[in-house]
Amino acid sequence: MKVKRAVIAGCGVVALWASAFPAIQVAVPELGVIGLSFIRLVVAMAALLIVAVLRGARIPKARDLGWIAGAGFFGMTAYQLLLNASELRVPAGTASIVVAAAPLVSVAVAWVLFREPISRSTLVGSAVALTGVAIVCLARAGVSLSASVGIVLAAMIVQGIYHPLQRPLLRTYTGLEVATYAMVAGTIMTIPFVPFGWDQLSSAGSGGWVAAIYLGLLPSALGFVLWAYAVARLPVAVSTSLLYLVPPIAVFISWVWLGEIPLPAELIGGLVVIAGVVVISQGSRILRRIRRRMPAPGPARR
Repeated sequence: MKVKRAVIAGCGVVALWASAFPAIQVAVPELGVIGLSFIRLVVAMAALLIVAVLRGARIPKARDLGWIAGAGFFGMTAYQLLLNASELRVPAGTASIVVAAAPLVSVAVAWVLFREPISRSTLVGSAVALTGVAIVCLARAGVSLSASVGIVLAAMIVQGIYHPLQRPLLRTYTGLEVATYAMVAGTIMTIPFVPFGWDQLSSAGSGGWVAAIYLGLLPSALGFVLWAYAVARLPVAVSTSLLYLVPPIAVFISWVWLGEIPLPAELIGGLVVIAGVVVISQGSRILRRIRRRMPAPGPARR
């Protein structure tokens, strides 16, 4: 029963995180890049702090503040600003496909910071996924999207940096605590940008505010809580594999909600990206299973 609930929670996370991409497309023209980032982070921070207090979350130790600041900057402040800016011109489905390649950056950062070994399957999967990213980025190159695609690539990079920065913190704190710390830090670091987006934020219509509050409460706050619940009760392979569903579901929601029709090349590139990420995370496991099923070599004939 616990595993079933964890799977349901994980599927809920996938649906929420996929819906964030079209919701951003609705909110960012109204609130602006900075305004949407700030409102979403403030709403998510408030919700997470309430849950954290109810769950008896601990106050972080001073020695961990550097890691928390790094996670907050890359995973919250920089990611929100860059993704919002990119979706002013990049379709929501396209953005979700590019961001799906963030594990490539995570692997590289983990190798640099923690000297985690890079396996052969990781190298192969990275090459495959990068090919997919290139296909997606070039699919709309003729529609003056090169600069915006560069911004969504930057969003993918900072999101990839964020994931390994959590590892030292997760050795001491729970997933909910780490998410709350990072959200608070990210919100604080976004405050200096607010004056530059205040005019658009103060004149935004109700539709933008509703979308921003939705993003803060559901994809951000509830999404992190459900993800912490699922990760704590599911094998890593199962929980990470669920995230492969985010881009196709985001493309589907964007089609239903916004009428965005993905280009064939984008769909192909998205499948290539997902295949590459699968090879990175599951390649070694798949090879081990194949080797176990292969018959042992018989005695050599003379």
